[in-house]
Amino acid sequence: MAKLCMVARENKRHRLVQNAQVRRTKLREIIKDPKTEFEDRMAAVTKLSESPRDESAVRIRSRCQVCGRPRAVYKKFGLCRIHLREAAMRGDVPGLVKASW
Repeated sequence: MAKLCMVARENKRHRLVQNAQVRRTKLREIIKDPKTEFEDRMAAVTKLSESPRDESAVRIRSRCQVCGRPRAVYKKFGLCRIHLREAAMRGDVPGLVKASW
């Protein structure tokens, strides 16, 4: 089980990313547009660099929905390898069978 403060921090990052998504995409479009003047582009770069780091989507870490484990999380199921195996053994994941040869 992950520390509750780490899970709470990740939830806070999700909220920050969602709230700032529109503003950050507009700034990125201004920066990438070749028709934008140099001063406007530099102003957009400055605004983007002054925004909090946690507003960036790349800082979000995928975590297991059951225990909050940050590693070995399958995106398709939202579970870590441990809980995915338990769910498969119970038959909760349709179409997933344990390999044996």
